[in-house]
Amino acid sequence: MFEKYQVPALFLAKNAVLTSFASGRATSLVVDCGGGSTTVAPVHDGYVLQKAFTTSPIGGEFLTDCLLKSLEHKGISIKPRYAFKRKEVRPGEFQVVDLDCPNTTESYKLYCQRVIVGDIKECVCRAPDTPYDDTSYSNIPMTPYELPDGQTIEIGADRFKIPDVLFNPSLVHTIPGMEGSAEMASSARGLPQMVIDSINKCDVDIRRELFSSILLAGGTASMQQLKERIEKDLLEESPQAARVKVLASGNATERRFSVWIGGSILASLGSFQQMWFSKSEFEEHGASYIQRKCP
Repeated sequence: MFEKYQVPALFLAKNAVLTSFASGRATSLVVDCGGGSTTVAPVHDGYVLQKAFTTSPIGGEFLTDCLLKSLEHKGISIKPRYAFKRKEVRPGEFQVVDLDCPNTTESYKLYCQRVIVGDIKECVCRAPDTPYDDTSYSNIPMTPYELPDGQTIEIGADRFKIPDVLFNPSLVHTIPGMEGSAEMASSARGLPQMVIDSINKCDVDIRRELFSSILLAGGTASMQQLKERIEKDLLEESPQAARVKVLASGNATERRFSVWIGGSILASLGSFQQMWFSKSEFEEHGASYIQRKCP
């Protein structure tokens, strides 16, 4: 950065610390449900406790893949937006005309399908109140969803099954087409277990405070009923003396961009000017000095 881009100064901050700042807390347990992974990081007085950091490969994109495979298994084909156009025949009535796009790659087609399935997930999926099992959810009412090509599909038990993979990764074994990810899922832990494992790795003195300030962040954290389900599971599994409190911004956009918001708050503080790692310090002490300036 200093040698190639000639920046005068920089500062590196950890995601969990910025999320904590965004909620106005210096100590908290940050549960970041992102696209590619889910991480649990305890923050104490503005520092991440690395020894208690836990991560899982199951994130929003993995859930999207699960839903896509499940829909394909049911014979529902998701047409990418570039593969058709809708022509208005008469007011309010549309005709779908297929378009030929011979030079489109398979990876781009999959990307476009995942964008649509991602929207289905955000619109109709919700975390179940209790652990998912096929018997309890077999008669669940179907929820309609209109695809971009005008086709309306009905989604039933998958609305609850897919989000429950976050809590019980072994459910992946029951989703057709996800056999390749079964080994990864079997080594992953559920969200409540990750939280408890992370807190148990911290000093006894701060465990109570961490239980009472669990922060949800990331795009996947905006899923309906996720906050309530995590709180319910933790109340069952945590020590009796712990007061479990899961906090999440009411605004889905704030949850998704909490790291950026925290960075904005940090950079606007008057004391931030002394925190920069400047070019002159880099020239004097070398690159390793950043470990001291940006812990």
